[in-house]
Amino acid sequence: VIGLLALLLLQESRRLAREAADGEFVSLELQNRSRWDRAHIAEGQALAEQALRSGRIGPYTLQAALAAVHAEAECWEDTDWTQIVGLYDVLLRVEPSPVIELNRAVAVAMRDGPVAGLALIDALMRLPALTQYAPGYAARADLCRRAGRYEEARTAYRQALALSEQGPTQRYFQLQLDQLPAT
Repeated sequence: VIGLLALLLLQESRRLAREAADGEFVSLELQNRSRWDRAHIAEGQALAEQALRSGRIGPYTLQAALAAVHAEAECWEDTDWTQIVGLYDVLLRVEPSPVIELNRAVAVAMRDGPVAGLALIDALMRLPALTQYAPGYAARADLCRRAGRYEEARTAYRQALALSEQGPTQRYFQLQLDQLPAT
């Protein structure tokens, strides 16, 4: 329960930064961290540490620990991706799932480079649970973009867009697609 409360506080701490002034989605990488609620972060981090020290570590505690690592970074570039990959490794042992594997693959890409993450994502996207999962295609598109593989990024963003049902998500994917360099 303490881990869940920590997770909720840490997620709530970023609520104001998740939307632009026009209501559109802002990715974690581009969020204005000065808009994050520092009181919520401090309380969430303290609760996450308490939950970790309890020795009864479940998925919510590990997810809170992941959110706390993001909250500790002053900017995206300062994120401790090695620690995040390690936490995903533990989370996968506690609660194995293709989505957690996908999230870990993105963290590996942030730590080791987009090509390393793409190798993992390409294998994961063959799993039946992910073949119709828009965030999986969006993750692949983002890593292809980072690797300079723009045609593959276009294809993956189009797949993510086709599988998306929510307007803000669709607009975000379309914007990412529109911002890719021409080839």
